[in-house]
Amino acid sequence: MEQKLLSQIQAYLDQLIEKSGPSSPAWNMEKILSGAENKWNYIDGCMMKAILEMHAITEDKKYLDFVDQFIDYFVMEDGQIKTYEKETYNLDNVNEAKVLYPLYELTGKEKYRKAIDTIYEQIQEQPRTQEGNFWHKQIYPNQIWLDGLYMAQPFYMSYETKYNHFKNYKDIIQQFKVVEATMKDSKTGLYYHAYDSSREMFWCDPESGLSKNFWGRAMGWYVMAILDTVEEMDEQIFEDYRYLMDLFKDVIDALLKVQSESGMFYQVLDRADVEGNYLETSASSIIAYALFKGVNMGVLPERYVEYGYKTYEDICHRYLKEEDGRLTLGGTCLVAGLGGKERRDGTLDYYFSEPVVENEAKGVAPFLMCYTEILRYETSKN
Repeated sequence: MEQKLLSQIQAYLDQLIEKSGPSSPAWNMEKILSGAENKWNYIDGCMMKAILEMHAITEDKKYLDFVDQFIDYFVMEDGQIKTYEKETYNLDNVNEAKVLYPLYELTGKEKYRKAIDTIYEQIQEQPRTQEGNFWHKQIYPNQIWLDGLYMAQPFYMSYETKYNHFKNYKDIIQQFKVVEATMKDSKTGLYYHAYDSSREMFWCDPESGLSKNFWGRAMGWYVMAILDTVEEMDEQIFEDYRYLMDLFKDVIDALLKVQSESGMFYQVLDRADVEGNYLETSASSIIAYALFKGVNMGVLPERYVEYGYKTYEDICHRYLKEEDGRLTLGGTCLVAGLGGKERRDGTLDYYFSEPVVENEAKGVAPFLMCYTEILRYETSKN
């Protein structure tokens, strides 16, 4: 990548950090727009992971210090977490806990180790569908969402590898197998956003239990869930390790079939022909990250970086803008889900109707994580 762009991206992160703290993160547009108190949440978790990756690649201590201060604010000495409520059984709330593992190793703060156990208690008690998979949330009973695999499974795998002698590896692998068997479209290889095991929700097909469309960011969460779970595995458990690696490559190949000519991916992946669809930043950034990281980990052949560069450069050209000396990253769908009081029905009109915003962590964090994977790749070639 061009040196000018590399320096711009790092400056962009520094600008966001300067304006952010645990009570008022500049990248959490959901909180900013709602005016609500900031709580322990998955959006900040995405950003904390991205900043830790920046620390790992640059060795600049300011990034570690920022994440440590941010997470320290929420984690109490006994390992309990301010504003976190286990009883909601919300898989999104597991995501921010992923950074507790490297923070514990880097800082030695015992409260981070205790907080890992606090979150693991939720994993142990999380309600399950009849197929054995975690419910997405207590308020979404019997539902599997692709998002939830990213939020929870890498954390779960890391715990089993580091602290539990691989005891529950089979449970983790089985949950991925259920999703593959249930939510994958046999024609395209793409995956539907969600599945209702009870087949009671208004948004699902009464026969299959599946939602209606292939939402870009959900597929992004899914492909990242597979790869990040592989990263946390012990490869001595070879059969399971091989399964996830093969699954990852299959999903990537399905995604590349719907990559736009310019490089990015659409909000609804396979419907470029429909008015209202648009090239969306968060899905595109996540998929680009997965392409580079897959190559860096040896899961994908090196030729796949060509697709990653094409995607990332299209994002930068289309949505990374400088205004009054400050960078903004646009093109990110603020939020999309299914059900709830908003009666989100998973139709094309629904996915096209959600707000598109700038500087939102669901786009910014994977954009930055992809940046660090590009640096790793290019460093390995020099």
